[in-house]
Amino acid sequence: MTQSLTRVTRVTRVTRVTRVARTVSCALLLWPLATVQAQTPQKLDLAKSEVAFTSKQMGVPVNGKFQRFDAQVAFDPQHAEASKATITIELASATMGVPESDAELPKAAWFNAVKFPQARFVSSAVKSLGEGRYQATGRLTIKGSSQDIAVPFTVKQTGANTEATGSFTIKRLDFKIGEGEWADTSMVANDVHVRFKFNLVR
Repeated sequence: MTQSLTRVTRVTRVTRVTRVARTVSCALLLWPLATVQAQTPQKLDLAKSEVAFTSKQMGVPVNGKFQRFDAQVAFDPQHAEASKATITIELASATMGVPESDAELPKAAWFNAVKFPQARFVSSAVKSLGEGRYQATGRLTIKGSSQDIAVPFTVKQTGANTEATGSFTIKRLDFKIGEGEWADTSMVANDVHVRFKFNLVR
């Protein structure tokens, strides 16, 4: 009787260990697949996307936007930590809707678009904040100057489409935007609020 119980106990233990081993094996097999999905780039729909900014001149808000930009994004909401993003903006495409201002923006005192044609953000980490909210941290480079920034954003998923929207604020003088007489923050505020919407298709 004792020997029979011992055998049953051993069989039960072996069965449990086997089940655990199978579960772990399946998890290890599926994890690379999830990572691959997160690292698969999504295509930007430029017509449904935007990168805009607001600054203040003499205390009055002034809006502008960039007309040419690209977003290389590999995002999976279920595995946010494996996501990556590289955003490039053509600085010469900046417009504020006023011909005189648009002519000044590419010049050396502002974006110096001839020497520094692109602004670039490269993510180093992405984390979920819950309820469709996320935060990307990374390096923003404009006009040869780089700063580490945190970018909060929300994600709306509709089928194969992903819409990411967010905003953040930079100090323009950290990036030498507005040099010489334009460095006077009583004329043009140091804070620039940046807004974006990226419509991505897998």
